[in-house]
Order: sequence, then C-alpha cells, then structure tokens
Amino acid sequence: MAVYTHLSAEDLADLIDSYNVGTLVSAKGIAEGVSNSNWLIETTGHDGSGARFILTMYERRIETSDLPFFLGLLDHLAEHDCPVPRTIHDRSGAAYREIGGKAVALIEFLPGVSVDNPTAEQAHSVGEALARVHLAALNFPMQRSNGLDIGESHRALERCGEQPLATIDADLPGMIEAAQTLRDRWPTDLPQSVCHTDLFPDNVLMLDHHVSGMIDFYFACSEAMAYDLAVTHAAWCFGDHGGRFDHAVGAALIEGYESIRPLDARERKCLPVLAQGACMRFIASRAEDWIDTPADALVTRKDPMDFVRRLRFYAEAGDKAFAGKA
Repeated sequence: MAVYTHLSAEDLADLIDSYNVGTLVSAKGIAEGVSNSNWLIETTGHDGSGARFILTMYERRIETSDLPFFLGLLDHLAEHDCPVPRTIHDRSGAAYREIGGKAVALIEFLPGVSVDNPTAEQAHSVGEALARVHLAALNFPMQRSNGLDIGESHRALERCGEQPLATIDADLPGMIEAAQTLRDRWPTDLPQSVCHTDLFPDNVLMLDHHVSGMIDFYFACSEAMAYDLAVTHAAWCFGDHGGRFDHAVGAALIEGYESIRPLDARERKCLPVLAQGACMRFIASRAEDWIDTPADALVTRKDPMDFVRRLRFYAEAGDKAFAGKA
C-alpha cells in the first residue's frame, strides 16, 4: 500500500457518495507498500452508526481489465467463509469506479492487526487459512496467469541492468544468472488453484493468535498451490532482514497448511526450488521498484537483499528448511 495520487477532500466525498455507506467523515492515506494508493475511509455508515473501509486506487502492475478477477475473487472467497474482505459495490452495482482516469475500489475493512514477529501459533493459523483459500478457490470460475513468474523475474532483473543493480548492492547483479538457472529448473506439473502469491505478514490481520483477515489479493493468479505456500514461508519465517530463519515458525506454517490440505510427494520435493523462486520474485520486483520509484513518492523502499539472504538459505538448507518441528 502507498499514496502516489493525492485526492482532494471534495473528490473523496463525491466518490464515497456513490456508495450506500453514508457520508465521508475522514480519509487517511496509508504509506506502506509500493503498488497502489490507499486510504483508510471512515463514514457515517448507511444507518448512521459509523463504518470503515479501505479505498484503493490502482497505480502500478495492475490492469483495469484484471479488476473483475481480483474483486470477484474476494466476493467468492468471502461467500465460502474465508477471512477476506468483501468488495463494496456502488449504487449501480459496479465493483469499481474511475476517478481522474484511474480505477478505484472500496473494500470492506476487517478488524485485526498485522504482526511484525509472528509466533508459531500465528503461523499455524496462517497455514490453515491459506489452505482454506486454495480449496475454496478451486471452483472460482475465472483464471489469471502469473505475471510475476520466474521467467518475468529473470526478465525484470535483465531490464534493471547490472550497473543499476550494483548501485543497490554489489552482489545483486549475480541474481540475473541465478534467476535463469531457477527458470530452467522450474516445475510445471504441480496442482494449481487461484493463489494469493503475496501473503506477507502485513497482508494478514490477526486477533490474538488467529487470522481475522487476509488482504491485498492484487497479485492473485492461477498458480501452483505449493508455490503459494513457499511464498508465504519465505515471507513469514525470517528475522533480521532475512538473516535469521525461525524453524519453529516455518514448521508450524507447514503443519497448519497440511492440517487442511496435505501436500503430495511431488509438491514437497519441489518446495526448496519453489522457495528460491519466491525469493527471486521479490528480489526482482524490489530492485525494479528501488530503481523506478520517484524520490518524492510517499513510499518506503524495500531492500531486495533481504530476499537474497533468504534465497541463499533455501539453496543451502534444501529439504531441511521445510522439516517438522525440531
């Protein structure tokens, strides 16, 4: 999440008036993230009791033609009792609108907080929730290809170029060849569903130790379910900027997932390569964002080297990274 585009109070009030959610009380920009502009919206509510929503303006990497998929997926998963926010449709029934030539959507606000240092119990709950999403999405009628697959990660690093990458870190240019090697080893025959593919701790809301919300499905796509689990593993199981692996958290995440949907032998065998590919995706996207983000944007740049360290861990640890509790 981020704020790239600034909307006036009048623009926001007019926009909110298009929905049956009451009148606008306040709008606060959300600075985290790198892809979209987001605001926390408070209204009087349709019955005057007050309500909160998230307003998203789609800025980067997201095509308007993909919005029916993303927003329809939220509604589908919510109908199947997954902890995801519903799309708020406007008075005409539309799931999104346009303002200033950009698409915007109003999304249900869910209670909970994102954790910085997840516990094993929280990771277990995340694994369960992710597996439930995978199973619920099996009968979602729409599909979308993964625009950030391992091939695109390789292409993105090549677009960045060795010299600009070296300005971030001297080790980063070496990731171009590493991405090509992973691309050549990539499995293509694993069971698929519609997957989140970006389930970082800041995209999960917790009440106590249980998942109350999974948000930001704007990278969702038809993908291998084991890859989505590997992405989540890479996102949840490390501290110290990727320099420390938490075995208990990793084991609990896998255990929670398999309590709902057991992995088959092929999926489990492929996890080390899938996790390296997951790391490469964030190395590439973070490097590209670092180079391309305007200096005056209200955005916190994310260091791609955090995921270089994680990739190296998975390459060295292999299957041990996904073993049960010690």
